[in-house]
Amino acid sequence: MNCILYDGPERGSLLPFTFTRPVCDVRIGILTIREKWEHRLKTGVSCHTEEYLAEKFPLKLQKDNLFINGGVLPDDQLLKALEDLETGQALSRDGERIAYRAEGIMPEEELEKLETIEFSSEYTRIRNTWDIFSLNGIALEADFEMLTKGRKSAAISSTNGLINPERIFLEEGARVEYCILNATEGPIYIGRDAEVMEGCNIRGGFALGEHGVVKMGAKIYGPTTAGPYCKIGGEISNSVLFGYSSKGHDGYLGNSVLGEWCNIGADSNTSNLKNNYAKVKLWNYNTGRFEQTGLQFCGLMMGDHSKSAIDTMFNTGTVVGVSTNIFSAGFPRNFVPSFSWGGASGFTTYQTSKAFETAKVVMARRNIDFSDMEARILQAVFEQTRKYRKDES
Repeated sequence: MNCILYDGPERGSLLPFTFTRPVCDVRIGILTIREKWEHRLKTGVSCHTEEYLAEKFPLKLQKDNLFINGGVLPDDQLLKALEDLETGQALSRDGERIAYRAEGIMPEEELEKLETIEFSSEYTRIRNTWDIFSLNGIALEADFEMLTKGRKSAAISSTNGLINPERIFLEEGARVEYCILNATEGPIYIGRDAEVMEGCNIRGGFALGEHGVVKMGAKIYGPTTAGPYCKIGGEISNSVLFGYSSKGHDGYLGNSVLGEWCNIGADSNTSNLKNNYAKVKLWNYNTGRFEQTGLQFCGLMMGDHSKSAIDTMFNTGTVVGVSTNIFSAGFPRNFVPSFSWGGASGFTTYQTSKAFETAKVVMARRNIDFSDMEARILQAVFEQTRKYRKDES
């Protein structure tokens, strides 16, 4: 059976991260959602996403296709239910469609006519940006069990202080010296050829992707994930960095999510708790206004290719779009549109010619080309988000 992960109604609630990727390529836990399904199914999967993303994330149809909502995380009970699903049937729980089996893509009015099979078990699904850090602990535990089952960790140096060492796993080439690793509250996973420098204090759950770096003296509180090639330092709590992003210096990042190719300047801080302890609101792209999250702790949501200069101060519940450059003293507003250039005193448009130049240089440092395809995707995002930039409205 051919598996396809599709962007469901959650896509709009997961912006700005889904401006540049399908829902299934969101990282939560150790792996992206797509990678979780591929590990479980032991085969590659494709996705059905927005037309402007399809060149990079192509759809592969066959005669018999299992379409799964891209925000759904796999587990054993769900896999069993999906295996039993027949062509012309949909799997749902409490009115939310999880998956359906069909010969091809079906419009919503046709999907409503499918025979519905009720899934009786609880399952994990991301519906909003803040779910990425809120559910990260659950996803990290599941990924850790899946990736390490029946395997033995690479040797862990005796210079380290370990608490619950059976819950600490190093892939080949990982380097950790003179650190304290405490896996009491969650597992600790250090990816291939990653490095945790001397003097770091890490409380799980924590995952560091391949070639990632934790700089000297960092204080990490779980559940936190830093994806492949990320560089992190200072103080971080319950946050997710998708990959190729840096928060490498002193400063605080808490209850936050950073996409790919982001950089947080030295001594920058995020507030994750309001002074009056009120529940946090976040900008919602679907409604075009700030909406209640129901959370008391919520920090920064930053889309791909965005940067902040040294000493940037982010208010509680700040949403920063794609390819945004923030600098100058003071707090920028709680919603910074994509391709914005400026800070607390105001923003102008960050023109794509300049933004692409920066992206090309940044990606080349990781030996990755900024291709014409990447430029077309970002150009599409630029056009979609034009209405939010005041100097263009």
